[in-house]
Order: sequence, then C-alpha cells, then structure tokens
Amino acid sequence: MSGASKTNLGMLASLIRSKNAGPFWITFDLMFDTEADFLRAVKAGVPSKRWIAETYRIPEEEVLLVQLPQARAIKFSFPRPRIQGDPGESDMYSGQQYAPLLDLPVE
Repeated sequence: MSGASKTNLGMLASLIRSKNAGPFWITFDLMFDTEADFLRAVKAGVPSKRWIAETYRIPEEEVLLVQLPQARAIKFSFPRPRIQGDPGESDMYSGQQYAPLLDLPVE
C-alpha cells in the first residue's frame, strides 16, 4: 500500500485474544472489522511464523498459522511450553499471551 500510514496490529485489528486450545496448546485469534484491514495485515505478513517463533520462544515448525478470509481473521496456535496446570505454569488459561501482538508494526 503506497502512502499508507504506519500502524500497529492493536490499532488495526478489532479483536486480538489468546486462549487455551486444550491443556497442551495455545491459540490466538486476530479479527478485523473490514476486509481492507484484514488484507492489509495479510499483505504485510503480520504476524509471521518467524516472528511468532522468536517472540514465544518456540520452534518455527511448531507454529500453525492460518488466514480465514471469510471470517476476516488470522489464527495461529502452538504447543504450550508447559501443560496447563503444571507446576511453574504462569497463565492457566493463556489469556495474557496476546500482549506482544498489540505493538506489532503493520506497514
């Protein structure tokens, strides 16, 4: 998008959330109000598997990333670093894991 203003994912998406996908997986949902906003994120490659792997310190090959045009949504999941409820596990419901996505730049 030539001349498009810079923004971040937190401003572009209407909903960003993380949650359990069972006791072994975390899943993230990014939803957009308009097709234009969804396509802008997709075209920018935000988030990428590489960024997800580096940010959440997991192997890139463990990241499942899908774009759902009909729902204007991007979804990604990966195995939890600790099984839900294990000693030392710090976010039982994975509801706080989305925060790094908010400031992710979208060109």
